[in-house]
Amino acid sequence: MSALLRQIPANIPQDIRKIRIENSHLTELPRGSFENVSALEYLWLNFNNITLMHIKSLEYLPALKELRLQGNKLSSVPWTAFQDTPTLKILDLKHNRLDVLPEHALRYLPNLTYLDLSSNQLTIISRDVFYNWPVYQRSQRMEGQTEATSNAVLALHDNPWICDCRLRGFVQFIKSVGPPIILMNSYLTCSSPKFRTGKFFHEVELNSCMKPLTSALDTNLTVPAGLNITLTCFVQASPSPAVWWTYTLKLLRAFNVSTEPIGEETVRSELLIPAARPADAGNYTCTAANFLGNTSVAINLRVVAPWASTTPRGWAPIAPAESGAHVEVRIAKQTVYGITLEWFAAAAAAAEPGETWYTLLVGRYDAAQKDTIYIGPGVNTYSVTDLLPATKYEVCVAVRNQAPRKGQCVVFVTGSDVSQMEQREKLIHIVVIVCAMVLAVPAGMYACTAEALPGCLARCPSACPRRRRGGQAQAAGSKESTLDSLPAGSEDGLCCPEDGRGARRAPAREEPGKTRPPHRNSADLY
Repeated sequence: MSALLRQIPANIPQDIRKIRIENSHLTELPRGSFENVSALEYLWLNFNNITLMHIKSLEYLPALKELRLQGNKLSSVPWTAFQDTPTLKILDLKHNRLDVLPEHALRYLPNLTYLDLSSNQLTIISRDVFYNWPVYQRSQRMEGQTEATSNAVLALHDNPWICDCRLRGFVQFIKSVGPPIILMNSYLTCSSPKFRTGKFFHEVELNSCMKPLTSALDTNLTVPAGLNITLTCFVQASPSPAVWWTYTLKLLRAFNVSTEPIGEETVRSELLIPAARPADAGNYTCTAANFLGNTSVAINLRVVAPWASTTPRGWAPIAPAESGAHVEVRIAKQTVYGITLEWFAAAAAAAEPGETWYTLLVGRYDAAQKDTIYIGPGVNTYSVTDLLPATKYEVCVAVRNQAPRKGQCVVFVTGSDVSQMEQREKLIHIVVIVCAMVLAVPAGMYACTAEALPGCLARCPSACPRRRRGGQAQAAGSKESTLDSLPAGSEDGLCCPEDGRGARRAPAREEPGKTRPPHRNSADLY
């Protein structure tokens, strides 16, 4: 008792009939632990730290009658190990961590008269565990006969039983069991689900298990933009299923989901979309699953928005006015290391913008190949993040299965220094004014889709000279060095032409001996 033993002693006399080691430091029963004590009849190993029991740990113990392992840390027992103890009558496993009993668990205990499995972690048991027990089978054969049979005491109380359809057979067994099997405590109680917590087995009626059945009141919804929308699906299942939602925007915009039971076998799941916008349109799938399988229901959401026939305020038309599909793009949000693009499909792109697929090409400006991203119907935003600092990038948007047309790209350079943020913000505002662009450009990054050149031409003869002079005055000194320090930069004129043919005007000041870079597409960023 309370000895500092970490393993079964090897020098036990061969004729020992009883071993009792309690409150010690035993952690496992290895193979052949008692091969030298074949006369052993009583083995008590209570209140140790045994977590592992080898399948051959009871080998060479044919005379064993009593095994007590109370108060250890066993989460499983190798039940086939009891093939080596055919005369075992008492098995005490209470106060362990057993959480499952396989159907064959009691098959090798034909002469058991006492089995204690109380105070473990058992939640679900098949009734076949006890129907396969030789003691129970014997009692069924002897039913109605006057021949006396020995009783078997069974203890199963103080386990966290889950009283759903999976426990139905076991509950029926407990209600019907009688001598020669005697329950030490027949008042077994439910621990879950919540509405059955604390109820006795004889008070509950459990139904058969059922595969989930999902439904929705309306699978096609049309709602106005700007409203809070709640999508609801109902699930009938037993046992209670796991429920989740999938939708196109899940990686970009996560919505609140709540699931709660509204009946014994029915749950309701709701997905809340705050301030619905056209990009939220699409299919929302509610899926439910339990161990019998899974089913789902799709809800098609359409968000109605007043699509204007003219270019919406804040958009820069960067596609040429020619036949075929084109898009209008703007930068909706920017940080030092990323941007969020937002685009609008012009009327020529599709009869219904909510049904148009898009292709995005994202990568470094000078990269031969760029990453291709396909965007589903109803989505008109995409975030590009984790970009390298001081690097020139290009993002193109096109209707799917079409190559991006000239001007359907945004070229931008990421910031290189936090200290330059304020300077760049002021400088880019000048670029925006000169080019007559409506782009929201924050500190640390700047962009200019100069394919808005036709719109600029109308204003440049009178406005551009005056604005260039103002821009040069404000961009002098450190601001000018900031512009020159950016990769792939240029000293070409920002927007204003020299004549109506679109030839660029020479800059107001050039450094001696510096060669002008070759002319590039006007969508380039400076």
